[in-house]
Amino acid sequence: MELELATAAFVSLFVIIDPIGLTPLFVSLTSGMTPRQRRGVAVRAVVTGAAILAVFGIGGEFVLSKIGIGMPAFRVSGGILLFMTAIDMLFERRTPRREKTAENDEGPDPAVFPLAMPLIAGPGAMTTMILLVGQNSGDLTSQLVVYGVMLAVLTIAFLLFMTSGLMERALGHTGINLVTRLMGMFLAALSVQFVLDGLRDYGMFGL
Repeated sequence: MELELATAAFVSLFVIIDPIGLTPLFVSLTSGMTPRQRRGVAVRAVVTGAAILAVFGIGGEFVLSKIGIGMPAFRVSGGILLFMTAIDMLFERRTPRREKTAENDEGPDPAVFPLAMPLIAGPGAMTTMILLVGQNSGDLTSQLVVYGVMLAVLTIAFLLFMTSGLMERALGHTGINLVTRLMGMFLAALSVQFVLDGLRDYGMFGL
């Protein structure tokens, strides 16, 4: 059970956060910095992104309950939103938007904004954390698995940031596009599963 959860959580968060797609943006946002400065930006961005996602995972369901939204409804709506993200990935609509965000919001220290939020801890990643933690409400072990996977994905992002120049040269533009589309296919399937889980919780269609 934990292995299946860890696999689903890893694919979901890896696809949504998209460390590979973020790496070229990290390069552009830290252009002209020394290796030490670039490392500092990467650390601050990843730590801040982890804190934001952890808060949403812990308190997201509580906030939803206070405003009268049940988890089944959130699973269905969240699944639809994630499916839209998958479509964007498959047709390469996400990268131009991210590049525009990076260009418009570039400043002396881009670690918190725009790197940590909205590029790392964006709406899709926040939604995914709420869904994954909410699906395992009351099961501390499963919730710890989700948080462990989240930290693993962000660790991968940090390592890619540190080797950003090498990875960009190795994969090239075509390689990054290929990986993005492949991940989009996985995300589309997972988003449909979220919708089916929400409908099953409502008892609809015998699911």
